[in-house]
Amino acid sequence: MTSTTEHQASTTARRVVGVVRIGVGLAVIAMLVSTYVGRIGVGESNPFDFFGYFTNQTSLITSGLLIAAGVLAMLGRDAPAWLAVLRGVATSCMIIVGVIYNTLVPGTGSAPPWVSAILHVVFPTYVVLDWLLVGDRPRLAWQRLWVVLPYPLLWMLVVLLRGATDGWVPYGFLLPEHGPVSLFLHVVGLLGALLVAATFVWWASRFRGSVRG
Repeated sequence: MTSTTEHQASTTARRVVGVVRIGVGLAVIAMLVSTYVGRIGVGESNPFDFFGYFTNQTSLITSGLLIAAGVLAMLGRDAPAWLAVLRGVATSCMIIVGVIYNTLVPGTGSAPPWVSAILHVVFPTYVVLDWLLVGDRPRLAWQRLWVVLPYPLLWMLVVLLRGATDGWVPYGFLLPEHGPVSLFLHVVGLLGALLVAATFVWWASRFRGSVRG
């Protein structure tokens, strides 16, 4: 294969990756907005409740990052270090979305079953496969592994404060009536699982992937 042909193949691959990323990101955002509008129709219009779910919030953030990475792929540019780190954090969180929902709180959401399946199975799987297969991100430095913690910690703090004040929590295992020991163990367990997921994501960034996006 000549260098010209290789360059053309690489350019085509980048464009395909970019189109898929942008399409998936926009589709998930549209689905979240549509689902929220549907909740408004049944009298549940509080956006802090709907986007208080870790799944909805993380899916929205991840979709935005995918669109940004997709635009860069369309332009034939590698992701800058800061975007790669944010995508690493988002990918780690999406692993938690898939694993925790399907093991700890299956079937407890208020979304239609097909929406739940996309958000908790299809989308996390796509995000992980994109990270593994598309090699347009630099290696993530191990000393930056800690950056996966601030966002989930802030989310948990807000949820626990809301649970203690207005009584709203997105997931039953975070209800304040379970007591401080149960809450502490769940928080530590979730953060521990997140660090395991992030370690896998950081390790996977060492490999260039089978698709040069």
